[in-house]
Amino acid sequence: MKLPFNMISQRVSAVLSLLFNASAKQSDHKRLTQYILKLNQKKMPEEIISEASQCLKDILDYRLFAFVIQSGEGLEVWLDPRMYKNSLETIIASDFSIENRNDITYMNHTFDNCEKEKRISMDDLVSYDIFEEHCRGKIYMLPNHSMAGYHEEIVNIILKSTGVAISRQKNIEQLTDAATLDPLTGCYNRREMEDQLKRIISSVNRNRKELSVFMFDIDYFKKVNDTYGHQAGDEVLREITRLIQTNIRAEDILARYGGEEFLVILPETGKKEAMELADRLRKRIAKKPIKTEKETMRITASFGVAAHTPNTSMDQLIQEADTMLYKAKLNGRNIVMPGLIKLCPRANSGC
Repeated sequence: MKLPFNMISQRVSAVLSLLFNASAKQSDHKRLTQYILKLNQKKMPEEIISEASQCLKDILDYRLFAFVIQSGEGLEVWLDPRMYKNSLETIIASDFSIENRNDITYMNHTFDNCEKEKRISMDDLVSYDIFEEHCRGKIYMLPNHSMAGYHEEIVNIILKSTGVAISRQKNIEQLTDAATLDPLTGCYNRREMEDQLKRIISSVNRNRKELSVFMFDIDYFKKVNDTYGHQAGDEVLREITRLIQTNIRAEDILARYGGEEFLVILPETGKKEAMELADRLRKRIAKKPIKTEKETMRITASFGVAAHTPNTSMDQLIQEADTMLYKAKLNGRNIVMPGLIKLCPRANSGC
């Protein structure tokens, strides 16, 4: 019995379609394997997500891709392309119940308020949830073409691999932080500070660069604890740490030396500049109101500055800063030692 031509044509098309899909699937899975190998070699979440986006772009040819990670009460977003930020951000804010858009930060972009953006329809947007130990979030995607059945499998594989890779890296970061950071203030602990200072001094000696440090502590800190309680004392230490961190350079190093004592390492900084910085910080601390559960208080701090010389060891440098801090205490507190000498003409009685 002869089949009509149209039925033969349909069967041939179906067979060719199966063969083509089988070939495409095999090729896509081969590319997927290569991307996953690269992905697992990356060390930073941004690099891991970038590799995942390249894979999905290569295989699915998306118009829009976003990887969203919950971070505390906020969100971290990796976005491609940047021009569709506003269109997607409305959906992200709704899905994660984010009321303040400032709680959304972008891992791979910075945006100008005047930047022009394009609106895009989100009718075909697909999303997938991520549930790993240190990686909770979602990916959003707008494919350019309809997805084949096996594409869902590819998305789930790349999603799982990305989530596991990020979770692993965040776990490593947490373990590293636990070994190097002071748990109360979040700045470096004494052991990490000493390790970094040794490396910096070695570099300074080789390259003949300047290096200064200053040590400071909170004046009458025991009285703060006795009057307001240890929780208030802890809040004072956290607030002062935040103030210092926001007023020093990225390359400067803040460490908790012990109790209420802190040390700041200032690479490529002379003693005069270190003294000037310490005095500016002293003034800002004195002006800063610190709120506790009971009331708002004001505190002061004393500073001791020391500069590295070619024959100065790490212990000697720290000891010099500590000696200067002790002199600041003896001289009435809330001062920097050694102090800056201000010179002016004799006729200027206001000096």
